[in-house]
Amino acid sequence: MFTNNQRQEERTGQYGTPRLQYLQELVSQFQNATDEATKEKIVANLANFAYDPYNYSFLRQLNILELFLDCITEPNEKLVEFGIGGICNACVDPANSAVIIQCGGIPLVIQCLSSPVRNTVNHALGALYYLCDMSNKEEILKPEVVDVIRRYAAAETVSVSFSNLAKAFLDKHVVESK
Repeated sequence: MFTNNQRQEERTGQYGTPRLQYLQELVSQFQNATDEATKEKIVANLANFAYDPYNYSFLRQLNILELFLDCITEPNEKLVEFGIGGICNACVDPANSAVIIQCGGIPLVIQCLSSPVRNTVNHALGALYYLCDMSNKEEILKPEVVDVIRRYAAAETVSVSFSNLAKAFLDKHVVESK
């Protein structure tokens, strides 16, 4: 459920931690963590906060979008999965998309299309759907990227979610000549 200030106050209570402070604590814990499993849990938690528009300004203020992008470059597939999940959740917002694009996120998201992890691919397809616009179509709609997305669209028997997301992307962003 989406949050607003009144609902946040009700949920936090008199002695609770304000959302900005809580998210800052999670970022600090991530930065100080040495254990991969701890990092994975923290990024998964942050990615869950990224779906709610109430948190969007906090994500930008605390550089959490950049943290997600950093996770995509890690060799740890769980960090990649949760990082791209956070990007996918947040990029619906144009201000978040702008940060992701300005920080070089498009090639990182495209790279996730070749992941062996299904959730990573699903999140990458969803993120590209929202990130693609007139200012970056050339970067995203390269023939090799469109080819991969077409193969996912044709893979209904392998994964309906890949196929549906890929078809939605193609319908919105790729003009087919008939």
